[in-house]
Amino acid sequence: MAGNWKMFKTDDQAVSFIKNFVPLVGDIADRDAALAVPATALQRVAEEAKGSGVIIGAQNLHWEKEGAFTGEISAPMIVGAGASMVLIGHSERRQYFGDTDEWVAKKLSAAIEAGLLAVVCVGETLSERESERTFEVLSKQLKGSLAGFAAKDEKKLILAYEPVWAIGTGKTATKEEAQETQAFIRKELKALALPAESIRILYGGSVKPDNAADLMAQPDIDGLLVGGASLQADSFAKIVNFGK
Repeated sequence: MAGNWKMFKTDDQAVSFIKNFVPLVGDIADRDAALAVPATALQRVAEEAKGSGVIIGAQNLHWEKEGAFTGEISAPMIVGAGASMVLIGHSERRQYFGDTDEWVAKKLSAAIEAGLLAVVCVGETLSERESERTFEVLSKQLKGSLAGFAAKDEKKLILAYEPVWAIGTGKTATKEEAQETQAFIRKELKALALPAESIRILYGGSVKPDNAADLMAQPDIDGLLVGGASLQADSFAKIVNFGK
């Protein structure tokens, strides 16, 4: 159950959130709670969350370990800040910052090499869904984004299906639509000779406390990637608890 704060929260606000959030999920043992926080808050949030079981991650990384890449953050920097996870290929990175499938594959390789848990995002736009190209788009994204990924690293990979048309719009895929697409992704993983049954696949797109349980009841939805609803501790805790 992963939250993505995007470009929200100063480090003081982030630390305050963690202090409020950890007690709300402290008794949960059968699922993982994770947060992708701004790079400026990584170190303080990771320190505050230490020992709580809440996984702290970055929202992006560069595939090089170091170099003349102004404004970027590398996998060793993320690890050095105390984080253990990173989002890769979020639709906003693809849409606004030019992340390609090739870039995603290189970032995934860098994350795996550094020992980070990588959450690789895929998803179609509204026009692609309306033109019935969802599966075609997802197949291309998966093949490109997972190029070079080795099955032996399965425990370091999580996939997140996020229909772009449902992110921040208030629209959500129905549980049937989400299940159909998640099942397709698992089928594609098998076609790529990857351990499809053991790689977790999350759903993301206007997830809220009142739809979390229905989504999680679907057989091929292994978790949720949450945007706006993860910005409030009580809201995200309810989602981690499947809406309770």
